[in-house]
Amino acid sequence: MTDVIATFPAAFVLLLVVIDPFGLTPMFSALTAGKPPVERRRTAVKAVAIAALILTLFVFTGSLLFDYLGIGMAAFRIAGGGLLFLIAVDMLFVRHTGLTSTTLRERSEAARRDDVAVFPLAIPLIAGPGALTTVMLLTRDQPLVQVLMVLVLTLAVLAITLGMFLAAGRVERLLGETGINVITRLLGILLAALAVQFALDGLRESLPGLAG
Repeated sequence: MTDVIATFPAAFVLLLVVIDPFGLTPMFSALTAGKPPVERRRTAVKAVAIAALILTLFVFTGSLLFDYLGIGMAAFRIAGGGLLFLIAVDMLFVRHTGLTSTTLRERSEAARRDDVAVFPLAIPLIAGPGALTTVMLLTRDQPLVQVLMVLVLTLAVLAITLGMFLAAGRVERLLGETGINVITRLLGILLAALAVQFALDGLRESLPGLAG
């Protein structure tokens, strides 16, 4: 296991930062604005449940997919680190690109939907490219006990996300837009450092001479 994910708390923080329930809460509020409380709760539960199913599938099949495609762990760490770094930049500057939010075309499509639980909430907001990359980075070539640990941590972060969705109004009133942006920027700094570490681990593995 790489140093960056060698501890239980580090893996939890990484998943918390990437899934980012703080940043998702305002998006959930905007997508479900005007709906009755019962329907908002139903949407929150459905979206998180679908995201949990998708991420669980990637936890157990991500490595098989990459083995089938012939992608080595070193290459995936470098590519994954680069992707996570781009997401970290979006978080630091509180930008909403297709990596951390939905595109204009996706938002337009979502506005015409009665049910936003599957799209865009579950995919690509909760189980987005960053989350999918992270669970595969944390589980690829790891023993079963580590894979199960990652699954438990992922579900724990999704439970936090669900809790924040259900309390979206209170969370936004408590933190305000500025408070949410400050937390997002702090999480972005952590994610940037973790992303660089993933890339360095991949470079060391592919170029052993760098280890010295």
